[in-house]
Amino acid sequence: MPRQHTDRDYEAELGQLRHHVLTMGAKIEDMIANSMKAFVNHDLELAERMIQFDHQINCLEIETDDMCLRILARRQPVASDLRLITITLKLVTDLERIGDLVKNICERVIEMGTQVEVHLMPDFEKMFTLVQCMIHEALDAFVACDVERSKRILERDHEVDVIFSKIFAELLMDMQKQPSLIYQSSRLQSIAKYLERVGDHTTNIAEMVVFMAKGQDIRHQMSRHKNEE
Repeated sequence: MPRQHTDRDYEAELGQLRHHVLTMGAKIEDMIANSMKAFVNHDLELAERMIQFDHQINCLEIETDDMCLRILARRQPVASDLRLITITLKLVTDLERIGDLVKNICERVIEMGTQVEVHLMPDFEKMFTLVQCMIHEALDAFVACDVERSKRILERDHEVDVIFSKIFAELLMDMQKQPSLIYQSSRLQSIAKYLERVGDHTTNIAEMVVFMAKGQDIRHQMSRHKNEE
């Protein structure tokens, strides 16, 4: 758990910073849940609302960055507090990028329209659910400085990658067998890729939580292990 400060104003500022991150993360979770509904139900109006909603994510990123810079200037933090603030500056960038990716998903949903039948829908729904759970877990790990929970997120990212590879390959075969499906299938491939990238950005957040809590940089270790297998 984060340590408490005797300076109540300083502690309040750090608490407000964490609250901003959680607010941004909660809005991201809502975006993903609604983008899945828009995709499954061909709800173009909901997809359009999520595209507009991304503006709120951008504003929260700017506000959180400003808050971090003010704390750095006024408090000159050290040790774990310095890691918290510098990691937050990077973390909100990943959250903002996730918002952009969800916006891209909704744009592809609108391009496909309302007459799309997706035979891979269970795989897409599983991807949506996995990345949403990963983000929720990453934010909980951030608040609690929970290293073990963060490391479990890295394992879940592998599940997302496996489903993405399956979807991409099957859609490629669909396009080869039936060229009339190229427009639809290429957009479905894009949606799968965006979800895979959401998993990657969430993995970045989990890795940053480990560094924030332990001062241990575990970036790229998973990719090294995969190469050695």
